[in-house]
Amino acid sequence: MADEGIFIGTGGGQPQILNLKRANRHGLIAGATGTGKTVTLQGIVEGFSAVGVPTFVADVKGDLSGLCMAGSATSKTHEIFAARAAEIGQTDWAYKDNPVQFWDLFGEQGHPIRTTVSEMGPLLLARLMDLNEVQEGVLTIAFHVADKDGLLLLDLDDLQAMLVSCGNRAEELTLTYGNISKQSVGTIQRSLLQLRSQGGDHFFGEPALDLEDFIKCDDSGRGIVNILAADKLMASPKLYSTFLLWLLSELFETLPEIGDPDKPRLCFFFDEAHLLFNDAPKALVEKIEQVVRLIRSKGVGVYFITQNPIDIPDTVAGQLGNRVQHKLNAFTPRDQAAVKSAAETFRANPKIDVTTAITELKVGEALVSLLQPDGAPSPVERTLIKAPASRVGPATPQERAVMIQTDAIGTKYDTLIDRESAEEILASKQAEAAAAAAAQSAQAEADKQAAIAAKEQARQQVIIDREAARQAREAERAAAAKAREDAKPSFAEKMVESAARSAATSVGRKIAGQLGGQLLRGLLGGLFKGR
Repeated sequence: MADEGIFIGTGGGQPQILNLKRANRHGLIAGATGTGKTVTLQGIVEGFSAVGVPTFVADVKGDLSGLCMAGSATSKTHEIFAARAAEIGQTDWAYKDNPVQFWDLFGEQGHPIRTTVSEMGPLLLARLMDLNEVQEGVLTIAFHVADKDGLLLLDLDDLQAMLVSCGNRAEELTLTYGNISKQSVGTIQRSLLQLRSQGGDHFFGEPALDLEDFIKCDDSGRGIVNILAADKLMASPKLYSTFLLWLLSELFETLPEIGDPDKPRLCFFFDEAHLLFNDAPKALVEKIEQVVRLIRSKGVGVYFITQNPIDIPDTVAGQLGNRVQHKLNAFTPRDQAAVKSAAETFRANPKIDVTTAITELKVGEALVSLLQPDGAPSPVERTLIKAPASRVGPATPQERAVMIQTDAIGTKYDTLIDRESAEEILASKQAEAAAAAAAQSAQAEADKQAAIAAKEQARQQVIIDREAARQAREAERAAAAKAREDAKPSFAEKMVESAARSAATSVGRKIAGQLGGQLLRGLLGGLFKGR
């Protein structure tokens, strides 16, 4: 390592130095499988750590975990590396370890890394769940409504509850935000289930990652090497790529502007970089390009590691000033196009036929072009890459466990915190609404039963009143009958009356007889007198 930068190797009889003041201008390490990309990456990370620059490394195959252990003279690569160090004049080469912090989205091989659903945002989540524009629009509405209603979206349960709420309020929300179809909500819910099946629910929650825990040095001033265990994560490529992009975006939004510092504040190394761009929509590629282009001024360098340089979109590749190109095969038309494309990206060197050299490089050799102090790329040189000082190969599970238990992070992220958020609040509101509805239903039922009872009581009263009226009429008729009965003469009275009538009749007849006799005698007497 030279004073002004990181020693990469020797090419053209000169040391190839990665200038620290230009290290935040990003870089590319490319080459076919087995050509030495990992060793190159390991050596550069060691160099950054030695000068006090923290790094983040995505460990796809698991072998970069060896950065935490010093190499060994008994390893099978010792003779090769010792010979290489001697060949390139690396007189200070010696085995040593690096300060390492292990991370793992699943919390199995390192400290858990979590973020909240709100911090991830609808754009990256839509990418993660492979949503179309309509579904992404519905997801964005759910985020907006949650923000307006003061509901925290921390984990996938919160997002799921929020989507259910928006679906139930679709008619109300459509008038304000646009159409919310139950079909779109259902599709997003199914995508959430798929995300859970890939382990995505481990990534969302609290405590969320504090980015300052990435940007640290140890007691001796060496930059911390943050290693993300990505071997299992690679089985979920969308989660892997979305996580890396989220991490860059968070750094971009969080870190202050510092221009071009004397050395980077942090450097990222993204292995299997093509996963960031495979099937990515245009909007997402533009987002990556924006972050890569602007994060330089935050003092962050981004280095992509990939097998084929044409995996990186031109808009992003144009931002990568420091380049290390290992051997490429030219067996297929696509390989040949990659060779031609890679050759055209280097500053020409009349001593080297780049197109031919790319296909002839040995393991541990690379074509190197680095930014010079004035910002111009150096002419490409065929370079023998320096030997690493740390172990080439993975750390054992026991060694990894010791590093996890003794690093500065401690147990800060180990225990999941589940505080009140959208799910709990919406569930509480739903329970209150259900209780209110139940109370209203119970009151309505009570009112119904009371009405039925009142109606029955009225009916019974009518029956009682009718019966009372009937009985009154019966009593009245009985009284009238009794009165009539009472008005009738008794038997004795009838006998007296009868006797009286009989006597009267007899007297009358007698009187009448007497009167009649007298009248008859008078008439006859008068008649005879007249004669």
